[in-house]
Amino acid sequence: MAARRASSKLLPSFLLFPKVIPASPAYFSTQIVGESPVLVRDFIHAALYDPNHGYFSQRSGSVGVLDRSIKFNELQGRKAYMKHLDKIYKQGDISWFTPVELFKPWYAHGIAEAILRTANLSVPLKIYEIGGGSGTCAKGVMDYIKLNAPTRVYDNMAYISVEISSSLAKKQLETVGEVGSHLKKFKVECRDAADSSGWGVEQQPCWVIMLEVLDNLPHDLIYSENQISNWMEVWVEKQHGKSELCELYKPLEDPLITSCMEVMGLPKDGITRGTLGVLSAKSLWAKLLPKPRRSWLPTGCLKLLKVLHGALPMMSLITADFSFLPDVRIPGERAPLVACKKDGSNSDHNNYLDAKGDADIFFPTDFGLLERMDHYCSGWLKPHESKSSKGKKRRTIMLDTSSFMEEFGLPSKTRTKDGYNPMLDDFKNTKFYLSVPTHNTK
Repeated sequence: MAARRASSKLLPSFLLFPKVIPASPAYFSTQIVGESPVLVRDFIHAALYDPNHGYFSQRSGSVGVLDRSIKFNELQGRKAYMKHLDKIYKQGDISWFTPVELFKPWYAHGIAEAILRTANLSVPLKIYEIGGGSGTCAKGVMDYIKLNAPTRVYDNMAYISVEISSSLAKKQLETVGEVGSHLKKFKVECRDAADSSGWGVEQQPCWVIMLEVLDNLPHDLIYSENQISNWMEVWVEKQHGKSELCELYKPLEDPLITSCMEVMGLPKDGITRGTLGVLSAKSLWAKLLPKPRRSWLPTGCLKLLKVLHGALPMMSLITADFSFLPDVRIPGERAPLVACKKDGSNSDHNNYLDAKGDADIFFPTDFGLLERMDHYCSGWLKPHESKSSKGKKRRTIMLDTSSFMEEFGLPSKTRTKDGYNPMLDDFKNTKFYLSVPTHNTK
């Protein structure tokens, strides 16, 4: 959802959630989980998005909005930039600023340029944005198209924001409405983009933008007692007679979990085999030194991609997110950071169950796995199939943020006097993923 971590060596402490005293007990523990157990993804979804108790419902103001663009060319260097940021953060109870906000309008302009270079402008340009935050990206993209594209492209374009938060949806209309002509082309649909019932089927080419969305999508968790035991689903339930939550392990049955494991190539029995089905050396060693295993599955991403490819079969996708998160305390592959801010102090939690409406939960994105899921959901790649260029339905590319902005943006606009450029230098753990359809139909 936001640029909360860029580089553990480059960002100041207030962007890195410094370790402080443990946070106070969560406020909404009894409402997040009822009397019946829920899958981990449902717990995370409620903890983040419940309309009454979810983090983004309660803390929509924690996403910062700058009153004016930062004049990077007037700053001496990194020290001056950090001092300026420190001042901004202290002006309000802000947990983070998104990159599109910190570097407005230049970040959004780079995205708009990538779209204009790739889009088929012989048909009306239609853009969907999932999780548009405060509307800064939408306004920046529309500003750029108005100024740089042929007049007919801007006049005939449509920009649809799909936003789950009603308060952010309202903010987006205010932001985009700063330019009167934009409002005729812009609308917000306040709904969950991963709910297929909210979509029809759009056969025309279109673009989908997702900035810092994947990191906040619900994930599932699977667990095994050791490296050669069967994987099990993890559920969350209340302890008997208490408000505290605990994990419950069940055999694999959930279709979304098993589907995600197939795409990832994870065997259900948890045993890694080599050629001819022979146990690998790793599995043999696991018999001697067994240890519990946990694996976080991006089931929310898989579900969203299935919905998007079903509703928008000719979509082009551009998404940016974290490829790595430093100092993660929670165990498991692709484990999240769980962080909260209270009375101006940031704190990381040791357990994801501590997040019950008062903490953010965000995950790193495995971009190689994202590409595989994208191809799978487009109907091209089947589980266990190797990649082949023959008949591929999508053309994809992954770029780190600096490479993307050097290609499509105007990096000179975010450069300080001494040459330091936070948009290029600080966001080393973020990447862009672009995916466009080909003409292959088989």
